[in-house]
Amino acid sequence: MPHRTIHLFRKGLRLHDNPTLLAALESSEVVYPVYILDRKFMTSVMQIGALRWHFLLQSLEDLQKNLCQLGSCLLVIQGEYESVLRDHIQKWNITQVTLDAEMEPFYKEMEANIRRLGEELGFEVLSLVGHSLYDTRRILDLNGGTPPLTYKRFLHILSLLGDPEVPVRNLTAEDFQRCRPPDPGLAECYRVPLPVDLKIPPETPSPWRGGESEGLQRLEQHLTDQGWVASFTKPRTIPNSLLPSTTGLSPYFSMGCLSVRTFFYRLSNIYAQAKHHSLPPVSLQGQLLWREFFYTVASATPNFTKMAGNPICLQIGWYEDAERLHKWKTAQTGFPWIDAIMTQLRQEGWIHHLARHAVACFLTRGDLWISWEEGMKVFEELLLDADYSINAGNWMWLSASAFFHQYTRIFCPVRFGKRTDPEGQYIRKYLPILKNFTSKYIYEPWTASEEEQKQAGCIIGQDYPFPMVNHKEASDHNLQLMKQVREEQYRTAQLTRDDSDDPMEMKVKRDCSEENVSKAKVARMTE
Repeated sequence: MPHRTIHLFRKGLRLHDNPTLLAALESSEVVYPVYILDRKFMTSVMQIGALRWHFLLQSLEDLQKNLCQLGSCLLVIQGEYESVLRDHIQKWNITQVTLDAEMEPFYKEMEANIRRLGEELGFEVLSLVGHSLYDTRRILDLNGGTPPLTYKRFLHILSLLGDPEVPVRNLTAEDFQRCRPPDPGLAECYRVPLPVDLKIPPETPSPWRGGESEGLQRLEQHLTDQGWVASFTKPRTIPNSLLPSTTGLSPYFSMGCLSVRTFFYRLSNIYAQAKHHSLPPVSLQGQLLWREFFYTVASATPNFTKMAGNPICLQIGWYEDAERLHKWKTAQTGFPWIDAIMTQLRQEGWIHHLARHAVACFLTRGDLWISWEEGMKVFEELLLDADYSINAGNWMWLSASAFFHQYTRIFCPVRFGKRTDPEGQYIRKYLPILKNFTSKYIYEPWTASEEEQKQAGCIIGQDYPFPMVNHKEASDHNLQLMKQVREEQYRTAQLTRDDSDDPMEMKVKRDCSEENVSKAKVARMTE
């Protein structure tokens, strides 16, 4: 007998390659496409900031538009998950709930609660994988029930699995015509709320607009240049380019507006036609596999987003310094390149992966010796592409707490940016207070004379802060701390170590003469 189904959107805010929604339509006489907007859950558990709220609401508006074109509608119901489901399952005589399988602990708990509710109220639950290339459970099974802790081992397991499942077909109006749509009056009752309805601050101009339509358009634009796609090598992209030198598709993958399987197979078609193409881990497909790697490890590692109780993470005595953390978060470190990156992050919700490396290194093992967990929370709030597994995995990596072992490589907050943007155009855009400094001083304005600072209209220490640390002294000190930690916790450090050298990190050698920061002009290490 056909079901009466609620299809529950969580991520997967799209109609292309949506296996769970397709299964719902094929097995039901009526399908209610529902998004439960649980504000408490999304703010406290998922830690969504204002920019990501705007991106989410835009994505829901786009999904609503696309569903309407196919003869259905999206019902956005505000309230606590279980109470909303309990109420509407009984009200609509629901016999089935469908939803994408997710690997985050809070989503797993949510699905378990829905299944318990199903046993109580008598409805079935169907959950299919749609947000990742592979079912992480299959990878774990092939690795003896434990996660592969190195990328090399992970790729070996994938070689046994073969290619991911191909995307399912796009949904059509005919699919929705097979079953009755929700009552038209429900669409108005459960419309997508406006930001003002949720008391979200007004949107600032951003190059990122949410939604499946925008994501697909960006995908087509990037795949047009097949030579660039075939030769893409991630470490060679530019961290301070004024336009993204990577695809910039990550926000759409994170929210599920774009299917990673669709992208994977589009890339495969281009690679098949190219004479030569880059390979994992640095190719575009390699980036998708890094995503899968972190998903897999996170799915079976306790306390993956914490240091305490995390078996693969070094236990480090990080400093607790709220004032320093605040300066880093609010772009007041006194290092223009670091502050420009943090300004772009706050304004736009996206920064290049090497820019992420730079500010993460600065906060943790490079300069401030503050816990990666604090940085992870800031990224979770501000990044449009914030992702439970990738965010935590990368922060452990960049702080050398796990996965990354060339810990003597430390990003210089002055010289690294100079190498790819010697004129400082990136800094001039995001820190206009410094725009009148010449290229000689734009990365180190504290080295300009008082007269030169007056001519630039920016007095260091008054209009823009002095550097908060002496990078040379701080990084040397922290390097010794990290060396000691790794010697004391050698066995933990080896858990995630590949035999090969790290393929993803820019080979940036430490240079004892990287800075010209006089001690008199540097804020004290502890205030």
